[in-house]
Amino acid sequence: MTAFPPEPPGSRAAAPSPEPPSRHLVLPAASARFLGPPEWAPTAIGTRRWSAIDDQIGAAVGAVHTGFGICELEPGGSLPGHVHSFEQSFFVLEGEVVLATPEGSFLLGPDDYGFVPVGVPHAWRNDGGVTARWADMLAPQPRRHHHGDTMRVDLGHEARPVRPDPKDPRTRTFGHIAAASMSGPSPDEVSMRTARLVYSGITVKMMVDTDLGAQLQTMFMVQYEADGVAGAHDHPFEETYLILAGATNATFDGQPYRLERGDVAWAGAGCVHSFRNAGGEPVRWLETQAPQPPARYSYRFAGDWDYLREIAAPAATGGQESKETTEP
Repeated sequence: MTAFPPEPPGSRAAAPSPEPPSRHLVLPAASARFLGPPEWAPTAIGTRRWSAIDDQIGAAVGAVHTGFGICELEPGGSLPGHVHSFEQSFFVLEGEVVLATPEGSFLLGPDDYGFVPVGVPHAWRNDGGVTARWADMLAPQPRRHHHGDTMRVDLGHEARPVRPDPKDPRTRTFGHIAAASMSGPSPDEVSMRTARLVYSGITVKMMVDTDLGAQLQTMFMVQYEADGVAGAHDHPFEETYLILAGATNATFDGQPYRLERGDVAWAGAGCVHSFRNAGGEPVRWLETQAPQPPARYSYRFAGDWDYLREIAAPAATGGQESKETTEP
């Protein structure tokens, strides 16, 4: 073995650390790739899913807490009874689909949403004449090496499907939210739980949260008017966005994008992002978060801390402004 003398201190410059990849994903609608049936139900009929946001095997960046996708079920198609070890929330985009649970069978149509808790047996089927499409959010993220954290079960007798009534206090896991719900009072505003939060040209309406029984995720609707702007900020959780109408100019860690109908984007914890309406009409999207936001410090606005850095600079330099702040 050849011995080498130790190098004198400072003889080798430290290699610069590579810039870590930004924790965000932007997926145009045209990139959707639907696969099916799922491994746990290989004989299921007419079902497929685009797993838009997951651990993104083989990619530089992937989600940790989020499993977000678009499901399709053809006329006559079905997914048999099963249970998950994760929470599932959903929002119907097109067509009608029947969700069967131990509490009954429910006929769901466009703009209906709902929540399936951990361990609740359920099945899906399409009794209609057109393909049903819905967005779903799975949290915690299903694990591939645990069979997708899904298991077949016998649901037993499936009752005649009925449409859920949001005004009925017995309706505990379903709701309805249409485009009109974001612009003024609507029939689905039946309590404070479904009220709108309006600020700075932005409207937010909660859908799935702790009031509906969720513990691991949230789902809600967002609308920006023509002057709607959200400044650069980040969160201690992951967010996913599915554009439903209009267009928005977005930035993720300084990288600009234009998001339009059908596009999906994801921001990981710590990814600084911003949004601005890109047109004269409202832009509306479905948004999810996982894990659920903490009671405080859900938002960290870059502008607030940039301001602090600016006013604190003289104190940090003994009352003298730094060269950076004095040069034109």
